Amino acid sequence: MLNRMKFLLAGALLMTASLQAQKAPAKKNVLKVMRLTNQYFMNKWPDPGKSIVTNRERPSNIWTRAVYYEGLMALYAIDKKKQYLNYAIDWGAKHKWGLRDGIQTRNADNQCCGQTYIDLYLMDKKEERIKDIKASIDLMKGTEKVDDWNWIDALQMAMPVFVRLGVIYNDTSYFSRMYEMYAFTKYKHGGNGLYNQAEKLWWRDKDFVPPYKEPNGANCYWSRGNGWVVAALVRTLQMLPKSDPHYNEYLQDYKDMLKALLPLQREDGFWNVSLADPTNYGGKELTGTALFVYGMAWGINNNIIDKATYRPVMLKAWDAMMKDCIHPDGMLGYVQGTGKEPKDGQPVTYDKIPDFEDYGLGCFLLAGSEMYKLK
Repeated sequence: MLNRMKFLLAGALLMTASLQAQKAPAKKNVLKVMRLTNQYFMNKWPDPGKSIVTNRERPSNIWTRAVYYEGLMALYAIDKKKQYLNYAIDWGAKHKWGLRDGIQTRNADNQCCGQTYIDLYLMDKKEERIKDIKASIDLMKGTEKVDDWNWIDALQMAMPVFVRLGVIYNDTSYFSRMYEMYAFTKYKHGGNGLYNQAEKLWWRDKDFVPPYKEPNGANCYWSRGNGWVVAALVRTLQMLPKSDPHYNEYLQDYKDMLKALLPLQREDGFWNVSLADPTNYGGKELTGTALFVYGMAWGINNNIIDKATYRPVMLKAWDAMMKDCIHPDGMLGYVQGTGKEPKDGQPVTYDKIPDFEDYGLGCFLLAGSEMYKLK
């Protein structure tokens, strides 16, 4: 009898420990770290219109900064600080709500800023905020060319723009063209498409499709690249009407990708920059990890994926970032610099400042915004 009681007690303790391990982080702690990391960046860039100078000068409405503003708007949605909203509006205004290379651009990177422009338009319907991004997408729709998204990052940069415009103008032609371009990337670019139907992950572009292999013989799946696709699917599904004929395909791709990521998580909670080859620049990396957390947390919050399966994985990844990436002043460590493959932006360390800090923070704030909503 005594042994049975000890057994039951041990089982209860294990169950309690398991439940505690899956307990969501306190909302106040999530918000605290989001505020800290964001304030670090706003202090460093008091003028949101100032050009970015690295190896050369670039305007601050490029994709790296646009991803930051996606994260800032997600932060504002849960923390209505006027300074966040003003910072975003000031950014748009200083660029006259325009796009790098003008409305003629077909480059998704140049259109990424439109996501925030449109979100700000929805808050205050001043036509100037939406005019250029709508004109740019309308010019693309006016042609039959659908092969512009020849690298998977482009999906995150542009798909949410198409969705927003379709919803605002009640015009399904935006949804149709978005799918045509998505399908070309998925099924045709690189010969047979950039999506591996068998392994449910994406090659970054045609340079990495078979017969290209990683040193260990695996396919090259770049972590952040696949993170961009996860984010693209989340930000598309958030607004796309469920009546859209391709809604279920996007949803299935989203679910399949998350399932494929499960066995690839590192023991410490991160994902390697090369998802299938931990020996090729293996190590901690924030941006891909944050985007996967964003995708999983959103799925759990919206009852789309199995909580019992994904919650422990997601919490382990979030805890890893909390433990290893946050500097006391709010700087983020382990952010891989710009590039398209594992070797780029190396070494990735706690103290190294990448060539651009903005998109890493954007990814982190997106993750945090969904972690904050966890029950």
